[in-house]
Amino acid sequence: MKPGKRDIPPPPARLVLSTPEHFIAFGFGAGLAPVAPGTFGTLVGIPFFFALFWLPWPVYTAVTALLFVFGCWVCGASSRLLQVHDYPGFVFDEIVGFLIACIPLLPGLQGPTWHLAIGLLAAFALFRLFDILKPWPIRLLDRHVHGGLGIMIDDAVAGMAAAGVLWGAGQI
Repeated sequence: MKPGKRDIPPPPARLVLSTPEHFIAFGFGAGLAPVAPGTFGTLVGIPFFFALFWLPWPVYTAVTALLFVFGCWVCGASSRLLQVHDYPGFVFDEIVGFLIACIPLLPGLQGPTWHLAIGLLAAFALFRLFDILKPWPIRLLDRHVHGGLGIMIDDAVAGMAAAGVLWGAGQI
């Protein structure tokens, strides 16, 4: 029987801190959380959002796309070093997925009904919901796309789904 993700012992913290690839893929240490590392990784996305929030939305989107491409490389490199595909502690994908989920909250895109704090809570909850439940096509991507792209793509699509719900709710 093939072991599941949860059966993989966590790497020691000193290993995660030993290379830039591990440190970034593990969300600057957030992925070392003993429970719900994805939730802790998503929390790390909040300061990233505030750092990028003031950019014009096309620049925010371009930076987020670059972070996605960078994440494909860094998570793939960390995965190869650990010899484990999509280790549960890899949470850089959650950071980028959350940034995608927050796109409807950007100035110039938000409807008059959004209050930023409520929007962030909604983006966080919706992103985590889509990331955990993995409805189609997220589950399909998670199972069939491998390497760094496979680690990143399911969270990017979960972020798009959350953004779609937020955008739709803001149009009401």
